[in-house]
Amino acid sequence: MKILLLTRYGRLGASSRLRTLQYLPWLEAAGMSCTVQALFSDEMLRAKYLSGGYRLAEVLSAYKARVQVLVERNEFDLVWIEKEALPWLPAWVERLLLRGVPYVLDYDDAIFHNYDMHSSICVRQLLGRRIDRLMRHARLVIGGNEYLVRRAREAGASWVETVSTVVDLERYTPRHYSSRRKSLPCIVWIGSPATVHYLESVRQPLAELARRCAYTLRVIGSAFELAGVKVECVPWSEATEVAHIAAGDIGIMPLQDSPWEQGKCGYKLIQYMACGLPVVASPIGVNQIIVRQGENGYLAGSSEQWVSALDRMIDDVAIRRTMGAAGRRRVEVDYCLQAIAPGVRDMLLKAAEGQRRSL
Repeated sequence: MKILLLTRYGRLGASSRLRTLQYLPWLEAAGMSCTVQALFSDEMLRAKYLSGGYRLAEVLSAYKARVQVLVERNEFDLVWIEKEALPWLPAWVERLLLRGVPYVLDYDDAIFHNYDMHSSICVRQLLGRRIDRLMRHARLVIGGNEYLVRRAREAGASWVETVSTVVDLERYTPRHYSSRRKSLPCIVWIGSPATVHYLESVRQPLAELARRCAYTLRVIGSAFELAGVKVECVPWSEATEVAHIAAGDIGIMPLQDSPWEQGKCGYKLIQYMACGLPVVASPIGVNQIIVRQGENGYLAGSSEQWVSALDRMIDDVAIRRTMGAAGRRRVEVDYCLQAIAPGVRDMLLKAAEGQRRSL
């Protein structure tokens, strides 16, 4: 069985790395041959983080390469697409280049809102239902949470499955709690320059917390400053992210409340929990499912609740240890590659087998 895997990014892009690329060893062990083609390279993504956008010439070159590989689609039994193959083009163009081969769509973000909630009425009219049309004709649509899955069903997709974004337990070691007290408790946030605005949304409660107690804020993957708080900004890398998280004490995931955030899959929380950290998160979207209030963390919907939850955890190592252990157990059951990968493998096999039987 031959799969053409069309990712949005290379390994630097979290969505590509986690939603598709980390499954490759499992698929190859089952006899599937996977050809991977990323639309935007790691080099392009790094440049985007620095400059705020892609260069037009690079984008055109990327689209040309994507079209070229789609022209050769008939060599494959299945096309597995992260999000969309050709963003911002009419759906009929993408469907034409996918004709004759079954395709699977995978979503970990509400990218349909890029189109149906765009500020331009022309974009909304021309592309507002673009993703829905692609979903309707897919052999299978995989969504990272119920919000995404519901949209696929409403679009008319014939086969829809929910698959959470998960971690590989072999990479994640639970935090070791020493009897020796550290000088300062450490609150951890991990993200990118594109998502650091979520951390900005809790600037006020973090500042208020600092007036009550001293702590360190570790920001992984972006720059951030907060007066009165010791902030450690460390660069993200796949090799070091787990160690940077596990050396902390509490993981946080603030979100704003909009339709886009309803499509988030809570991966930060899963990372923290896999490292044995208790969590505090905004009660938005899938966060409300991942966080079990008072068991593996707290949901905080106001500044007062953020301060109260973090203050309670900072003050009590036993609470952090108990909640962290509960979070780790939850990941081992529901949010790890070892539990989820066999099901994803079987879905892809079934999607391709359907095509071979129909021929």
